[in-house]
Amino acid sequence: MCGIAGIFSLHRQPDSADVLRMIDKIHHRGPDDQGLYCNDNVSLGFKRLSFIDLQQGNQPLFNEQEDIICVVNGEIFNYVDLKKELISRGHQFRSHTDCEVIPHLYEEYGLDFPNKLNGQYAIALYDKRLEKLILVRDQVGIAPLIYFEKNGELLFASEIKALLTYPTVDRTLDLISLDQIVTFPGMVSPRTMFKDIHALPPGHLMTIDRQGQQLHQYWDLDYPTNESASFQHESYYIEQLDELLHQAIHYRLHADVPIGFYLSGGLDSSLLAAMARQAMPNHPFSTFSIGFNQTDIDERHHQTTVAQHIRSRHYQQVFDWQEICARLSQAVLTAESPLKESYNTCSLALSEMVHQHGVKGVLTGEGADELFAGYVGYRLDQHDRLNADSADLELLLEQKVRKKLWGDSNFFYEKNYHEFQELKQCFYSDEVNNALKINNAVSSPLIDYGKIKDRHSIHQRSYVDFKLRIADHLLADHGDRVVFANSIEARYPFLDKDLIHFIRKIPPQLMIKNGTEKYLLKKVAEKYLPPSVINRKKFSFVAPGSPYIVNNNPDWVMDLLSRETIKKQGLFNPDTIEHLTNQYLQKEVTVNQTFETDFLMIAITTGLFLDAFT
Repeated sequence: MCGIAGIFSLHRQPDSADVLRMIDKIHHRGPDDQGLYCNDNVSLGFKRLSFIDLQQGNQPLFNEQEDIICVVNGEIFNYVDLKKELISRGHQFRSHTDCEVIPHLYEEYGLDFPNKLNGQYAIALYDKRLEKLILVRDQVGIAPLIYFEKNGELLFASEIKALLTYPTVDRTLDLISLDQIVTFPGMVSPRTMFKDIHALPPGHLMTIDRQGQQLHQYWDLDYPTNESASFQHESYYIEQLDELLHQAIHYRLHADVPIGFYLSGGLDSSLLAAMARQAMPNHPFSTFSIGFNQTDIDERHHQTTVAQHIRSRHYQQVFDWQEICARLSQAVLTAESPLKESYNTCSLALSEMVHQHGVKGVLTGEGADELFAGYVGYRLDQHDRLNADSADLELLLEQKVRKKLWGDSNFFYEKNYHEFQELKQCFYSDEVNNALKINNAVSSPLIDYGKIKDRHSIHQRSYVDFKLRIADHLLADHGDRVVFANSIEARYPFLDKDLIHFIRKIPPQLMIKNGTEKYLLKKVAEKYLPPSVINRKKFSFVAPGSPYIVNNNPDWVMDLLSRETIKKQGLFNPDTIEHLTNQYLQKEVTVNQTFETDFLMIAITTGLFLDAFT
């Protein structure tokens, strides 16, 4: 994967110098090479992080006639089969790089071409014949694609930083995006922290030409309805899951550079590494993990157990909590948004360690919790359903909010939003409360209602997790930007398109069985991992929150939280911030981030965000 940027204009040929400035701003995403195409009404820029065909794989990429041009931030894992098919149809290739199949696929299949791809990608493709720009983001949103449109010009890039080099890009804050961060796991595409800068949603493509702009959803997670579900024997699902996981891992280990593994010590990352070891018994795998001096959260023992089991070259780093304060500003700059937790600082240290050891890509276990019912909420859903017959006013008001958000007044997701609204009103300034009175995070639908209607509760939560947690939180501010900040790439076998298609059909009762979370995944793991890893209690890593930062009392933190600074920013209530700061200075106070919102962390990181971007 790499970094891309470009300008499409209806009125002029964009200046290549503008695009060069944009890609220079994201040099960290691709320090190995760069490319530029500038002609007619489009300029396309590319920064390369080399993985396949190191000598000839630079971009832009062309078809034979060079009237279809594209730049791609991504990897196409099924490119070998696609290339064979395209060659049989008469297409000619100039390199061995994976992404060269894309302009040829577009020639063959038009706008349906993304459905042929199994990969992680953000694509900008220009059809010179039609004077049309096409932007595409992969099915689950691993690769980001950000854009800004004004006066007949559209700018796009892999990161917001690149767009902000262009003088006409507006930096007005989007208060609804801030409210989404406070309310949900994070922002939800197409929103970013800037009102006029948008994120292309996962599974979408956009076309722009003289007839206008069109947005089309080409993929969505779609579980079967309760009536249409049909089940096989448990052994069938174990065998198929084993086979598809092997294929997903095999795809993601294919590269001309070293690929390693993140190793948390938990089931998901351990299973990936163990399956890779069985498939490649003599390959020199490297694994990477973070440890802590605090014994209650330190997983080094489990990480070492797995590393010894798979015989990897294992690298561990002990993360000192003092590094949180030292790295928090960098974490916000990298994420391009305020943060609710401090663990991005640990993730930055981890990706930095990978880079230092000469490894360019890592496989990681994101997606397993959302697909295999790994969070505690999946077990508790049945207990959190509202009583539809209750006449209690608070419950009725909560039902109204849920009906608007999910199309189902009884669907519970993480919290009671009507009740939470009162906390937010105390947190925000009067100006922000007035601005969010009508339009806010819970005033508009966030999902396709039809995708959770008549579905099992596990499937309902999984779908909402994909929309609110995966793409714009775990894969964006905690994933893509954090690894690329240190010029490495993360790959996600559990988010393989073919694997997801199969998981959709697994009976929900095999996800949680006899109270065991991830039951089916653990059955697969019995073939590869010791019982001590499979059966260990679910561990949710939570880094120290704002009470720790406040108690360490660095001057810059107290300055950010001062009444003068908070009033000047105009976003938060100075009285509330002062009260929380004084409360957290009492050393016995903690924030349970699993069940509570760390409001002061949001205030601190919002201040860092404003300093960096406005």
